[in-house]
Amino acid sequence: MLTEHMLERVNQLDADLLSYATVTDELARAQAELAEQEILQGNYRGPLHGVPVALKDLCFTKDVKTMGGLKVRRDFIPDYDATVVEKLRNAGAVLLGKLNLTEGALSAYNPDFPIPKNPWGETLWAGVSSSGSGVAVAAGLCFAAIGTDTGGSIRYPAMANGVTGLKPTYGRVSRYGVLPLAESLDHVGPMARSVTDAAAMYNAIAGFDDRDATSLASGAVRIPPLIDTELKGLRLGIDRAWFSNGTDAGLLQAIETAILKFSEVGMECVEVQMPQEGPMEYRNLWLPLTGYEAFQAHRDFFPSRAQEYGGYLRAVLEIGMKMSHSEYVEANQKREEFNQRFNAELKKVDAVICPSGGMVFEVDSAAQYGDAEAMKEVVKHFQGQFTIPADLAGTPTLSLPCGFNDQLQPYVMQLLGNNLAEATLCRIGNAYQSVTQWHLCHPNL
Repeated sequence: MLTEHMLERVNQLDADLLSYATVTDELARAQAELAEQEILQGNYRGPLHGVPVALKDLCFTKDVKTMGGLKVRRDFIPDYDATVVEKLRNAGAVLLGKLNLTEGALSAYNPDFPIPKNPWGETLWAGVSSSGSGVAVAAGLCFAAIGTDTGGSIRYPAMANGVTGLKPTYGRVSRYGVLPLAESLDHVGPMARSVTDAAAMYNAIAGFDDRDATSLASGAVRIPPLIDTELKGLRLGIDRAWFSNGTDAGLLQAIETAILKFSEVGMECVEVQMPQEGPMEYRNLWLPLTGYEAFQAHRDFFPSRAQEYGGYLRAVLEIGMKMSHSEYVEANQKREEFNQRFNAELKKVDAVICPSGGMVFEVDSAAQYGDAEAMKEVVKHFQGQFTIPADLAGTPTLSLPCGFNDQLQPYVMQLLGNNLAEATLCRIGNAYQSVTQWHLCHPNL
């Protein structure tokens, strides 16, 4: 019944929202029937058993198309499942389908692919590459979704759609069978309506995988049950000069209110001094790495089939194609120098609070399809100083709804954590959600 209910919602609502690239209704029904039989027989696999979820269409699914928003992969059908798909299946989750995204998981859509519509307003931006995941979760078209994050693609759509997003430590969730954008920056993680749901997804997909050379084998993986809402002894890092610069006034007030809530549940507020680079300086750290690695990932198709790429991704691949290996090494050296400064501040506290990439805004299709002039207006809204650092450093983050403006557009904050601190971030986030109700507010569809 639960799966049929969700498939009915997808059928009724997604013709307008366009979050799904492929609906796997027959597979979902078969998995739901199996889950029901197992549960009735006493073989309960855990909190995801029988729960309908969806996947960003970067994740390989055996015998189901995996397009990655790419025209060159429009007919690609993998012959195996990605590790995250295997793990969700082993947890008993039901796969509703694959979710739309930007081209190759960068910042613009291929002209041959649809743009997901934000359920809070059809003229509002739905986020970057995990936009379909954010829309589907916010609209109640799945109970949780898999997203990926290379420069902010869990954080931005969480912000735009008002949902909870967990970007794990780099290597904590396997990337095997996930189409890459930039392999040293790509993270795989859950998007859901609450921290408890995100933690359940994370527990199902995290862990060492010997098929992924960057997979981490050290440290405790699972997030314990989120029952402790007392945060005494934990430290919240605050740098108002940093997180206020260029940030929407209403969002700033929402963050200040959240800081008071964290104090009420026992956290000690501590001043930190985050690196003060601006959005363009971060972009200049990030773009050469992304361009070089993206070109390596697309060499089977680019430049031989360059005409099938949208203009934005094509331009970034051309940057990577023109770079030398020595330039890439130099870019990584700059990255490491930044990471040392960033991690030094993080280590002073248990979490640092800031926006989850800015504030949702109105946007037209020309900009989202990568028109160079129109994109300039979009880029102005990106607060990459709050998203790019944790991808460069590979550190975990948690995005949390924290209010709305007068137009019922969501405010979302972000907690930055130390390496392998997913459990701490979720403990903090769950305590916040236990004394607030912002995550329970959903668009009226």
